Amino acid sequence: MSFSAFGLSAPLISAVSKYDSPTAVQSAAIPAVLAGGDLLATARTGSGKTTAFVLPLLQRWLDSKHDKPRRVHTLILVPTRELAAQVREVVQDFSNDLPERIKVVSAVGGVSINPQMMALRGGADFIVATPGRLLDLIDHNAIKLSDVSALVLDEADRMLDLGFSEELDRILSLLPPVRQNLLFSATFPGAIEQIAEKILVNPTRIEIESAPEEAAEIQQRAIRVDKEKRTPLLRHLIATENWKRVLVFVATQYGADHVVDKLRRNGIRAGAFHGELSQGARNDVLSDFKKSHIKVLVATDLAARGLDISQLPVVVNYDLPRSATDYTHRIGRTGRAGECGMAVSFITAESQAHFCLIEKRNGANIAREEIAGFEPTEVAAPEAAGAGGIKGKRKSKKDKLREAAARKKD
Repeated sequence: MSFSAFGLSAPLISAVSKYDSPTAVQSAAIPAVLAGGDLLATARTGSGKTTAFVLPLLQRWLDSKHDKPRRVHTLILVPTRELAAQVREVVQDFSNDLPERIKVVSAVGGVSINPQMMALRGGADFIVATPGRLLDLIDHNAIKLSDVSALVLDEADRMLDLGFSEELDRILSLLPPVRQNLLFSATFPGAIEQIAEKILVNPTRIEIESAPEEAAEIQQRAIRVDKEKRTPLLRHLIATENWKRVLVFVATQYGADHVVDKLRRNGIRAGAFHGELSQGARNDVLSDFKKSHIKVLVATDLAARGLDISQLPVVVNYDLPRSATDYTHRIGRTGRAGECGMAVSFITAESQAHFCLIEKRNGANIAREEIAGFEPTEVAAPEAAGAGGIKGKRKSKKDKLREAAARKKD
């Protein structure tokens, strides 16, 4: 199948001419969106979900009546600023040759609200926003949602993970009752089913499973190493395996800064990427990494979703993720768009039981390696053997706060 089979306008067909053919989620979703109904789609990170909704929504915008001042036709809600920037870029790229000029505004936190308020003067056709900043703009009377024709929740599972449930409820209350609703998610937890039942009307359901050949594009490795030798091992691998660019995941913001400092002291160009940085700093370090001005990007799970970095050969789990799902999203930063990739996990004595659980949940069995000169000597303490478990098996901070509040009431 080709994109021309969907009945899209010539400018949109031209915009996607660089792609050989639609992905599985695009082939299933584009006709459903063009038909105007609601949609619930789950597909792995990197499967082409953004194009799957942007293309048909641009076509529906072309086919609609355009008033002055502009009224918001499509509202796209995303969990992070980086994903908002990427979605906005896709909308802008695909609309460059349209017969009518489209106005796309990105509304995200971490930067001054004033330029965004100025950008919204005269209205907008497409708005790509994080929930919190969108509500700020509504409170400033900079935007109204009463004419929205289509609502997209992109990376909906991640949005709920980040605690945007209350913000979503308020936004939904401000939207017109009759509209098209599109919900895209990489996973399908119970919370997604609940929100789907709340907002979707007789939706088309699409679930795209990763094909075996797609999974094979990422070579997974597990290297046993003592905790204190992880940074020297990382330096060793970068040098001996000639890694040109590597994305390293750590557990905390402090950990990101600490590892970057150690790498820089040893002459390796590295940058940190985490939520404590300003939006400008995050944009700068991400741009430097994409342009290969720095070789190593050390990030928290903020980078596990929504970052599309082409030709990223290696991802390293310096610290293991909390859940099997987060592991999948992390390693999904490499091996994208048909390219080969490598995902390396450092396995310490205290994390080996946790990695076994991740393997079990993902149906994987990854051979353990030891690198000469970095053979581990540490042994897991008996009480730590089951510590750290998969997310969902231990209480979150929110759960603990709720229990504390309940005890006070009693």
